[in-house]
Amino acid sequence: MKETLYLVIPCYNEEAVLNETAKRLLAKINSMIEIDIIKDDSKILFVNDGSKDKTWSIIETLHNENKIFSGVNLSRNKGHQNALLAGLMTAKDYADMTISLDADLQDDIDVIDKFVEEYYNGSDVVYGVRSSRATDTFFKRTTALGFYKFMNVLGADVMYNHADYRLMSKRALDGLNQFREVNLFLRGLVPLIGYKYSVVEYERHERFAGESKYPLKKMIAFALDGITSLSIKPIRIITGLGFFIFTISFVALIYSIIVKLIGKASIGWTSLTVSIWMIGGIQLLSLGVIGEYVGKIYNETKQRPRFIIADKLIDNDKKDR
Repeated sequence: MKETLYLVIPCYNEEAVLNETAKRLLAKINSMIEIDIIKDDSKILFVNDGSKDKTWSIIETLHNENKIFSGVNLSRNKGHQNALLAGLMTAKDYADMTISLDADLQDDIDVIDKFVEEYYNGSDVVYGVRSSRATDTFFKRTTALGFYKFMNVLGADVMYNHADYRLMSKRALDGLNQFREVNLFLRGLVPLIGYKYSVVEYERHERFAGESKYPLKKMIAFALDGITSLSIKPIRIITGLGFFIFTISFVALIYSIIVKLIGKASIGWTSLTVSIWMIGGIQLLSLGVIGEYVGKIYNETKQRPRFIIADKLIDNDKKDR
């Protein structure tokens, strides 16, 4: 039996791509309705993440012209993960399944049919996984590979080569809604929900207009958030490192005493300087890692809202179901 699909698209300063994105997504969803894969009350839901350009006014225009386009306007910029969560939690009250994707349409929308097919086959979560990284630079390809491997080493369960292009059933969204943390890393939270999942591979395209919203600085911050939100292994590594240095120091102390007693002591300025700098650097790094966790605890205890919705444009009779 066909069901209702919502496409959820976070947007931040996307006026350069939004009209073309809307055109392509409309053609796609209409074709799926025509071949009777999804219901005709399916929607395209744009989430405006406090954009400074005309993104929200474009969304309003699209909605006025065609009610298949819906919109959620956040009160201020809250970041990609919070904007995406706001869209998913809004769509949860209307849709049987949602598919999240970026506004630049680098994710191949032609595989949306395969996502829905896997959903009908019993999957509550369908991950869109890149089949290759041929369009990436060598630097981005290498750092991405290192990121996924590092996350797995630290014990975080993340899907390799998966960003946020995924289908989630209403049941999976209800499960996600039970995770209350403020520090969001959805790529790591979704696998924690459980339920049956499947994978659909696709080719990622070049961005057809506009600029990337994830420069290197944001990518590093995103990676750090993911690591510290999902794993305490960095703290345990610090503990192990401290024990190792203590052991070496104890051995060095015994060695120094023996050398002193046999009368062969000598002043080692270089070794002493290197040791001081190394231990000092490790201490500062350790304090930084611990501080990262303390900061996250601080944010969690305040229990501030992850997002605030200022405006909502959705016409749907299923909101009270």
